[in-house]
Formats: sequence, C-alpha cells, structure tokens
Amino acid sequence: MLLSGVPANAGDARELGWEDLVPAGSAFDDPFAALEQDQLYNLSIVARYRQQPAGEQSVVDWLKAEVDRAEAELEEAGIDIDGLLARRAEIAEKRRARAQATNTELDGATIRMPGYMLPLEFEGKGVTEFLLVPWVGACIHTPPPPPNQIVHVTLDEGNAFDSSTGFEPVWIEGEMQTRKSTRNLYLADGSSDIEIGYRLQAILVERYTQ
Repeated sequence: MLLSGVPANAGDARELGWEDLVPAGSAFDDPFAALEQDQLYNLSIVARYRQQPAGEQSVVDWLKAEVDRAEAELEEAGIDIDGLLARRAEIAEKRRARAQATNTELDGATIRMPGYMLPLEFEGKGVTEFLLVPWVGACIHTPPPPPNQIVHVTLDEGNAFDSSTGFEPVWIEGEMQTRKSTRNLYLADGSSDIEIGYRLQAILVERYTQ
C-alpha cells in the first residue's frame, strides 16, 4: 500500500510523494508497459524459444506447441512480436537508467514525505537508522524497489524512534541528499546488495497520519 496525504502540521518543509523522486526528464516511451500480463507471458515464451541456438531448437520441441499458441494470440491482438523483441535490450537499458536516476532538484532541500520503515540500526528499543520504502515489505521480498525509490534515513544519537514493530508507516522530515550508496541486507531468500538513491538526516520522524 502506498501512503499519501498531507497532515496539518507539515510546516514549511516541501511535501513529496514517491513520484517526485523520479526525474521528470527520465520518462520514455515503453511499448512493453502497454502489454497485459498474459501478453508479456506469451512474449517471454516466444523469446525463450527463439533464443535457442540454431540447430538446437529440437532440444525444446516440447515448447513448440506452446510457442505456436503464444504467437497466434499475440498476432491476433495486433502485437508486433519481432519489433518488440528487437527492442528488448534497448528498453531494458532505459528502464535501468530511469531506476538509477535521482532528482537533483531535491539535493539540499528540506522535505517531508511518508513511507514504510525498514530498520537497519537500533538504540535499545528505538530505531536510529532505517530505509524508507514506498510499500510495506519492500526490500524484504525481492525484487527491491529501484534505487530512486529508497531513502536511507539516519537520526542523531539520542533521538531514536520508538517503534513497537520496526516495520511501520511514518512521516520523515529533514534535508534530502541525492547520494547513491549500497547496503547489504538479509532478505527472505538470503542476503543481497540493495542500491539506494537518496539519503536523509532526519530532524523529525513520526507515525503516519493523514
């Protein structure tokens, strides 16, 4: 669940939503975004079959009937199979670049935004360092959000946020920095390096209310 809403005590800090962390100029025409889930699935079947080296497709003959069905459904929907497959690498690179891009206009700005807390460091029962993520469970279940949808939040010593669960919705306020970093986290299926696009030294962390 994404959080939204501006509380009455927001003060002078600039209010942000998660979409504000993505630079406006990073948008591009993504033909795959218009496809439905079953169409993406069919396209992946066709791609898998066509990627087999010449002369070795007999190894996966059991897929041929499924490939024929997938191609027929895509063609019936007017989807350019060859055109989409030819652009897969290009679109994947553009998606990667967009996920990595940070909004430099936010660097040094005092901001306030909501999100879910993923604790990293504790002081007693309080949280002193955490990742702010856009939905509950993000970074616990893979894949994690893109780097520009993760904020690394730290609190001054002695200002730990008292949290009963450690995983809860909060409002944060402080100076945003477009500083990329990597953090190794233990996930449900093992550890992984998580790329982070933003850092914030919090002057205020409070439980989420609209």
